[in-house]
Amino acid sequence: MSVCLVYFVSFLFFSMLSFFLSLDFMSLDYSVVVEIEMVSINSNSVVMSILFDWMSLLFGSFVLFISSMVIFYSYEYMSGDMMMNRFIMLVVMFVASMLLLIFSPNLISILLGWDGLGLVSYCLVIYYQNVKSFNAGMLTALTNRLGDVAFLMSIAWMLNFGSWNYLFFLDFMFESVEMSIIMILMLLAGMTKSAQIPFSSWLPAAMAAPTPVSSLVHSSTLVTAGVYLLIRFNFCMGESVKIILLFVASLTMFMAGLGASYEFDLKKIIALSTLSQLGLMMSILAMGGYVLAFYHLLTHALFKALLFMCAGAMIHSLSNCQDIRFMGGIINQMPLTCVFFVICNMSLCGLPFLSGFYSKDLILEFVSMKNLGLYVYLMYFVSTGLTVAYTFRLLYYVLSGDYNHFSFHGISDLGFVMLKGMGGIIFLVVFMGSSLSWMILSTPYFICLSFLMKMMTVIVTGVGGWVGYELSQFPLSYKSKSLKFVLSSVFFGSMWNTPYISTFGVNYYPLSEGMKIYETVDQGWSEYLGSQNFYFSLSFWSKFLQIFHSSNLKIFLSLTVMWIMLLVLMIF
Repeated sequence: MSVCLVYFVSFLFFSMLSFFLSLDFMSLDYSVVVEIEMVSINSNSVVMSILFDWMSLLFGSFVLFISSMVIFYSYEYMSGDMMMNRFIMLVVMFVASMLLLIFSPNLISILLGWDGLGLVSYCLVIYYQNVKSFNAGMLTALTNRLGDVAFLMSIAWMLNFGSWNYLFFLDFMFESVEMSIIMILMLLAGMTKSAQIPFSSWLPAAMAAPTPVSSLVHSSTLVTAGVYLLIRFNFCMGESVKIILLFVASLTMFMAGLGASYEFDLKKIIALSTLSQLGLMMSILAMGGYVLAFYHLLTHALFKALLFMCAGAMIHSLSNCQDIRFMGGIINQMPLTCVFFVICNMSLCGLPFLSGFYSKDLILEFVSMKNLGLYVYLMYFVSTGLTVAYTFRLLYYVLSGDYNHFSFHGISDLGFVMLKGMGGIIFLVVFMGSSLSWMILSTPYFICLSFLMKMMTVIVTGVGGWVGYELSQFPLSYKSKSLKFVLSSVFFGSMWNTPYISTFGVNYYPLSEGMKIYETVDQGWSEYLGSQNFYFSLSFWSKFLQIFHSSNLKIFLSLTVMWIMLLVLMIF
């Protein structure tokens, strides 16, 4: 408990400090770049730069606060683990990497945090050490390496500017060719880290990690790193880059919502909801609303962290069962956890007046004001409806009906440490949305829409709730009767076959070609003429010579006889 308590208290203290500093910086419109000289050799100096402005301080305070609650929660959740301190240290390294990324205006130091996130996330995903975890960890690490390659290439391109402090060049170099190339590379890096299409398959696979890690990853650390990076680079984002990002992000948002409606794994449903919200943030960022994207990033971090904590408490009580079909009626045994769970889900759906409502409703009305065509409008509102649909489906399976698990069970709300960890976030889930809107949005957005467009969000939410209820009924009664339903559930449930493309598609053809080359070349003519032929020749001659070495007396006598016979022949 001592290690958990030390990090919990220290993270909480620094979170409060960072939050109040961000308020101060926001009111003064103030930013500070601190440069610490690490090494100085002759006239060259290696400098570590740290950026303090309202955005980095506010996001840093949220990361530290959520991390402190997750570490406190982990004390009970991971109580059966023999290596508790190792787990806590990995989480602390994870948070430190994220903070390094947040507070750096320099591409080199950002890369340290970026790669630190990738490396430690691999260690955390494979924490339980089974085949599924190893596969998921490898998929996560290799997909993120693609973004790291783009990052390294952008660092090479930044050499043209004479400095890696990108912050100094965003305002006046954004039209240069170099900055356009760097922006495209940063877009690729951000898309891999934030799991946009076609790099989406690693996000549900990373659910192999312990639930406290999932809570941290999906709320404020790993997946939000790409969004945060693009928010920082948004000033030099060209129109063509914005259009590509808008198209890909909106498609990701729709795909994730559709996939979650067919999923039965509790953690994967919440992971796909994260993917949907990441698509929402990325697409609003592509429209130029970077402050709105940051606002939704913060509100989403709160309710998503708590959502995973509630899911973890349920899984913990249900003997590590994650299938929602084995749940049901849990509200009778775990009332407080289920209340937290419902509040977070309602915040995800945008129910007034929870924190998710303020950012999500504002984003949807901002999109309605934009003249971007029917595709974007439909994608946004259909995806919002799907969010409500899979949320209601999840609540129906988990909370209502009869209990479907073992009759002998120990489900209760007696995990007081976990409840305290969750209770620390629930107040922010309720109140922080309005507080952030007063803080971040210095002038209110003036949204002027017709009554029907204004009510569109409410209509879509209502329709989505009804579709979610119907979806929860449908698979039970038509489980194997309809081939169309089976095929559609396979396609939509597998995220439009992206896991097959990114894993099976990448692995199968090189492995099958390698097998053919191995059979024809290595085991074929190359083996016959090469190594095997040498082996047979050498073994034959070595056996022949071995006869001389092992039976030298007989050979000597036989050679003597032959020599005498030769002499006799020569004489006569």
